[in-house]
Amino acid sequence: MENTLDMVSHEHDNKGDWIYTQLSRDLMNGVLLPNERLKIRELAQAMGTSVTPVRDALLRLVHEGALSLSSQRDIRVRNLSLQEYLEIRSIRFELEGLAAANAALNATVQDLNKLKHLVAQNEISLSNKDYKMSIALNQSFHFELCYIANMPILINVLRQLWVRIGPLIAQAYQHGERNMINYHYLILEALENKDPQAARVAIQADLMSGGHLLLQMKEAEQNLKLSENQAMI
Repeated sequence: MENTLDMVSHEHDNKGDWIYTQLSRDLMNGVLLPNERLKIRELAQAMGTSVTPVRDALLRLVHEGALSLSSQRDIRVRNLSLQEYLEIRSIRFELEGLAAANAALNATVQDLNKLKHLVAQNEISLSNKDYKMSIALNQSFHFELCYIANMPILINVLRQLWVRIGPLIAQAYQHGERNMINYHYLILEALENKDPQAARVAIQADLMSGGHLLLQMKEAEQNLKLSENQAMI
């Protein structure tokens, strides 16, 4: 029979995993933004748990590069450098292109209807300037392609990337507006035609189009830092 200490440890692990999953989802969906501070006690109160599993989940995300830790009292969403952003974009370019190509071969009528519904809902969200919903729908569209492709290992790899890139996408999304979903229609068309190469090209064009604004933001940040450093010399 499991002793009391084992039961407590198992319950703690379950809570820690649940909190980690919730925080990861918030990062992927852009609920949390770059440099946003995460307060352990406030999160514990909001999630109805003790501070220990919250701290463990946050430290796990620090280890994975999604959060930064200046001190136990200062844990923030990491603001990716320009180099980090470009590296993640390059990896997504290949992996999401592969997923879209395989999705084009696998997509059923039901799959296409689900993707079309996500795009239609995103149009409504953008019209209403509900950017939080729009960001979540965008993320769902991208991952739905991976599910249709039936590539679970790839999904796990992309999830780690999206946990890091999600806050940056959210920061730029409202400025990009329809540019963030224009290419989704070309992706749908490629899937309907069962054309893997067209699907690959369309998703990669989507990443480059939406990424143009992100690139401008990161370059502006880098130039500002250089100016500030030069001013201090």
